[in-house]
Formats: sequence, C-alpha cells, structure tokens
Amino acid sequence: MENVTDLEKEDRRQLTARAVAAGMLLGGFMSLSNLYVALKTGWSIGVSITAGILAYAIFALLFKLKVVRRHFGMLENNAMQSVASAAGYMTGGGTVAAIPALMMITGTAMGGWQMFFWITTIAMLGVVMAIPMKQQMINAEQLRFPSGIAAAETLRALHGEGGDGRGKARLLAWGGAAGAGVAFLRDAKASWMRWNLPDKLQVPFVTLAGRPLADYTISFEGSLIMLGAGAIMGFRAAWSMMLGAAVNYGVLAPRLYEAGVIDPKLGYKNIVAWSVWFGSAMILTSGLLAFAFQWRTVVRAVKSVGSAFGGRQDGELAAEVPMLWFFAGMLLLSPCVVFLEWFLFGIRPWLGVLSVVLGFFIAIVACRATGETDTTPTGALGKITQITFGALAPANITTNLMTANVTGGVGLHAADLLTDLKSGYLLKADPRQQFWAQFFGVLAGSLFVVPAYRLLIPTADVLGTDAWPAPGAQTWKGVAELLAKGFHTLHPTAQLALAVGAALGVVFVLL
Repeated sequence: MENVTDLEKEDRRQLTARAVAAGMLLGGFMSLSNLYVALKTGWSIGVSITAGILAYAIFALLFKLKVVRRHFGMLENNAMQSVASAAGYMTGGGTVAAIPALMMITGTAMGGWQMFFWITTIAMLGVVMAIPMKQQMINAEQLRFPSGIAAAETLRALHGEGGDGRGKARLLAWGGAAGAGVAFLRDAKASWMRWNLPDKLQVPFVTLAGRPLADYTISFEGSLIMLGAGAIMGFRAAWSMMLGAAVNYGVLAPRLYEAGVIDPKLGYKNIVAWSVWFGSAMILTSGLLAFAFQWRTVVRAVKSVGSAFGGRQDGELAAEVPMLWFFAGMLLLSPCVVFLEWFLFGIRPWLGVLSVVLGFFIAIVACRATGETDTTPTGALGKITQITFGALAPANITTNLMTANVTGGVGLHAADLLTDLKSGYLLKADPRQQFWAQFFGVLAGSLFVVPAYRLLIPTADVLGTDAWPAPGAQTWKGVAELLAKGFHTLHPTAQLALAVGAALGVVFVLL
C-alpha cells in the first residue's frame, strides 16, 4: 500500500523543474528540425508525442541508473509535453513564412533580438487568446482535437501497466541513429574520411529539353529527414506534393525553358519566379473557397466563444485559467505587439491595433477548425489578412506581410496549444500549470530557433535557392507583391498562370 501511495503522489506531480527543463530542451531541439523541414518543404511537424516518448525513456533510464530518485509520472510528462509542444511550434511565429518573405523582398536580414522579441510576443499573445477558446471548445463542447487525444492515449500507454514505451523509445533511437549516421557520412568533411555521401543523388543520362534533370532541381535528397517527414505527414499530403512537383518541374519548366520564358540558368529560384504565380493563385482560391464552405464552423466558433465570455464559471469551469488572466494578458501583450509593428516595420498604430483584433477572430476560427477537423487553415486565414491589409495599405508590402504574420501567428499558436490542452483535459491535469508551461516552451523555442535561423539564413541571397527553397515564404512573398504592384506588372505568361491556377483551385475544391 505504501508503494501505491508513493506512485499516486508521483502521478500528481505536474509542472516540476525537471519537466520544464526536459520540455525546453527536447522541444527546443525539435524546433530546429521543424525549422529545417519547414524551410525545405513549407511543412511543420508535431512534436508532442515524440517528446513524450523520449522523456519517458530518458527518465526511465536515469531512474534505473539512480540518477533521479522519483519516477517520471504521467501528469509530469504531460506538463513536459506542453512545454515541448510550445517550443517545437515556434517556427509558426513567422520564421518560415513572413520573415523570410520580407527578407527576399527587401534584401535585408532581421536582427536577432528583434526577431526574438517579435516571434515571442506573437506566440505569447496566441497562448493568452487560447484561454476563452479552451474553456468553451474543450470543456463545454467537447470538441475532439484528434491529435490531442492521440497524445493523451500515448501517455496512458507509456505510463500504464503493460505500456509499450520501451519499444517506441527503441524505434525512436534506431531512427535517430540512422538519420545521424547518414548526415555524418554526408557532411563530415574530415581529413581521415576518404569519401562522403553526396548531398544529392542525381539521375544520369536522362535529360529534359536537352538539359540534365539536376538543372530542373530533380534529384534525390541525400538525407533521411525527408523520408521521416513524409512518413509523419501521411500518404495523401506527401503524394499531393510529389504530384505538384512532378507537374511543375518535370512538365511545365521544360516547356517554359524551350519557350524562353524562364531564365536559361534554370535552378529553383529561376523556375519558381514563374511558377509561384500559378501555385499562389491555386492556394489562394482553393483555400478561400474551402474556408467559405466551412461558414458554419465560423458561426459556431464566434457563438461559442461569446458564450465563454457571457456564461458563469461554475463547477468544472471554475478550476480553469481565470478569464481575468485573459484580459490582463491582452492588456499587457496587445500594446507590445502594436509597438513592435510600429518600431520594427513602421506599421501605423491603428493598423497594428486592427491586426490584433482581427487576429483574435482568426484565432477563434483556427481553434474551432482544428478541434473539428485536426487541420488548422493557416493558409487561407493568412491570405484573408493579406487581402484585407492590401486594401487598407495598398503598395505597402511590409505592412501586408507583418500584419498577416501577427494574425496567422496568434491563430496558429492558439490552435496548436489548444490541441495540447486537450491532452491535459483528458488526463485531468491542472490547466493553470499547463498554461504556464506554454510560456516556458515559447521562451525555449525562441532561444533555439532565432540563432539557428540566423546561422542557416545569414543573408537573403540563400533564400529561394536549391539549398533553402522556403516554399511557404515564396507564397507569402508572391501574394504581397501581387497586391502591391498589381496584375499588369507581371509577364503575360505569369498573368495566364494566375488565371489558370485560380480556376484550378476552385475546380479541385468543388470536385
């Protein structure tokens, strides 16, 4: 009985110092992987489940070696997941979309401290905005948030009887060792190594329009990270991306090269200078139309959060993060965001205030859509903001990009963190402790992501190249330039590509 009581006490431990430290380190390192993958593919990867398995395995080993005296409990692991998840998603604050897009347009890099305060403040505002959404959408309406359910079930399997934590940790270890081994053999240019794996595996003796496939950026990446990313994102998304790449680089690019439309140097930057218009138009129309079909979700979202403000907090809701914290956080962080918009980018204060207000409503919709579908419509929501501020501040590309960065960032962070809070709700964790855990994660993610970004992207010249394609930033850049300069400034074939891409985006959604 004494042992059972000790285990129960350990299970009640939540936001401990070691949970915070483990979450900050694991989430911070995983944010580096997210930064790398997102700059390569435009795709971000969830970290909660991986972090939970790793933490379980690490502390089980430390306990066995008697380095730590207490088991790592389930709720403690859940708090660690909250920290790690917030850290891992710090790439959503603009470092893979708005910031590199602005760098490509202006040719200047953003300072490290400026970037740190910018993405940190946006993320914290997103955390605060999640408070009323969490109370209504998770507690009252019981929305599913499937990824949150999966994370909770994983922790139950790990920490319950007959848990398969060791097997999952072993798979992670083997996968990590394989990825590290391939990267070492490719990148370690040591004097004692007589050979290295190639960065890219090219297909010999095959040409398109008289040029080797490599000139069209068609080759195999000499890394396992894309295989892992594809396995996580699933067949449907990976297959769709593969199809789009095959059509763009294997069919359209050779035809455009022969017609003299594309720079004869070819390469990613020269090809995407044309194809960005086709792709951006397709993303814009398909995203907005799909979003329009979800109008019931939008109405339910606004009504439900209105209930959170108007209803009484009794029973279960009384144990939640107080609404007073929401108002205090908004009063503290909103002026900070508006000030940074003005100080860093010269955005007029009234436009900054509007971006925060619009960001709140976008966060409502993002959280609702994530809870119902497990998909956050960040693309469509970001484009709504770009169109809005393109009309309010025409020809101002910086205002267009960075106000959209605010609205998209707070919406993404609120939705991602609400998914994490769903796990805590199912495990009966203390939401107030999870709330504070998010801030530790935001801080850790910024401390990891900002130096890594500046190391990988020292100048704007490396963006949009084969090494760092930054496809997400290309779309943001294309929409901002189109709204600022107008359709008439584009090459005639680019104007045709816009029309065809826009039409196809509508057709695919209708189908």
